[in-house]
Amino acid sequence: MNFSIESKLPNLGTTIFTKMSKLAQEYNAINLSQGFSDFPPNQKLLELVKQSLDENHNQYAPLAGLISLRKTLAEKIFKSYGSRYSAEEEITITAGATQAIFTAISAFINKDDEVIVFKPAYDCYEPAIELYGGKPILIEMKAPTYKIDWQEVSAKITSKTKMIVINTPHNPSGTVLAKEDLLQLQQLVENTNILILSDEVYEHLIYDGKEHQSVARFPKLAERSLITYSFGKTFHVTGWKVGYCVAPEELMKEFRKVHQYNVFCVNHPMQWALNEYLQNPEHYLELSAFYQEKRDYFIQQIKNSRLELLPAQGTYFQTASYKNITTEKDTDFALRLIKEKGLATIPVSVFNKDQKDELMLRFCFAKKKETLAKAAVIINSL
Repeated sequence: MNFSIESKLPNLGTTIFTKMSKLAQEYNAINLSQGFSDFPPNQKLLELVKQSLDENHNQYAPLAGLISLRKTLAEKIFKSYGSRYSAEEEITITAGATQAIFTAISAFINKDDEVIVFKPAYDCYEPAIELYGGKPILIEMKAPTYKIDWQEVSAKITSKTKMIVINTPHNPSGTVLAKEDLLQLQQLVENTNILILSDEVYEHLIYDGKEHQSVARFPKLAERSLITYSFGKTFHVTGWKVGYCVAPEELMKEFRKVHQYNVFCVNHPMQWALNEYLQNPEHYLELSAFYQEKRDYFIQQIKNSRLELLPAQGTYFQTASYKNITTEKDTDFALRLIKEKGLATIPVSVFNKDQKDELMLRFCFAKKKETLAKAAVIINSL
């Protein structure tokens, strides 16, 4: 083209998830990279979508989402975490959790605001912060425990700190925040104007009897928090891109000002179907056992490999060190696995501060047993 443009995100390229999934298709590789299932959603949910379409729930939904769905979610949150949210004023249906995260950041982050982000981290936080002139303040969580150093957090808080982003259960490490973590966070932000953005898309994927510590459980945190959730992760329908955000009314007013102009409203027939499906809580309460079985099966299949597996307490990801196999960069090793072995993974360095390479890969175990078994054959041969 014969004119120039100035990029607002000059250092940003295509996401690693897009790259690895494209290569997986190109090389016909088993795809344990991107976080999606290779098994169908519950047939009942699909039948409800068909019913929704047949009953002509096909026009614009309300800006904040169907009130019936929001009422169902308000009750779900209360039963799960003991916190009351107004369906009318404090819950908004979004085009997936990523849109909710982007909207929350764009609604509140201004030029020179500082936002604390814990690394490794999902890759959507920092670009949104930078797009609105904010400054990501990166705090490293070190393998293999990926614990947050709250003393370091305290030291990084300044008069410019506007927001702290947390993610539990955590992608990519599979760790979960404990009650003590949330209490320390609560103490740090008390008597400040700092907001919390809590990414809780894997709320129902938590294992070994642990309990998800949502910020909604902590009233003093909830009053300053925007919490994001995902139906796609919960019900194996990532392609639908439907999620939601909950926040106190004062925060939600600002959130909706942005929401109305980046999507206005979200897929009406899917909202109707999801509301009907949620009437049976077993559809989400049984998920931990469902995915723990998959995690345990995958671990059993590769327990004699040369990988060193980190504890996977939540999400549907298993992180592993390959230091006993090779010392090549994780991006190079991941690429070689696709091209030479037919297995797609995610190199963990892409999530890390300064792309720090710790010789780690992330595997998604939200797959059919036969898929995991085939992947295990490759892993065990390394």
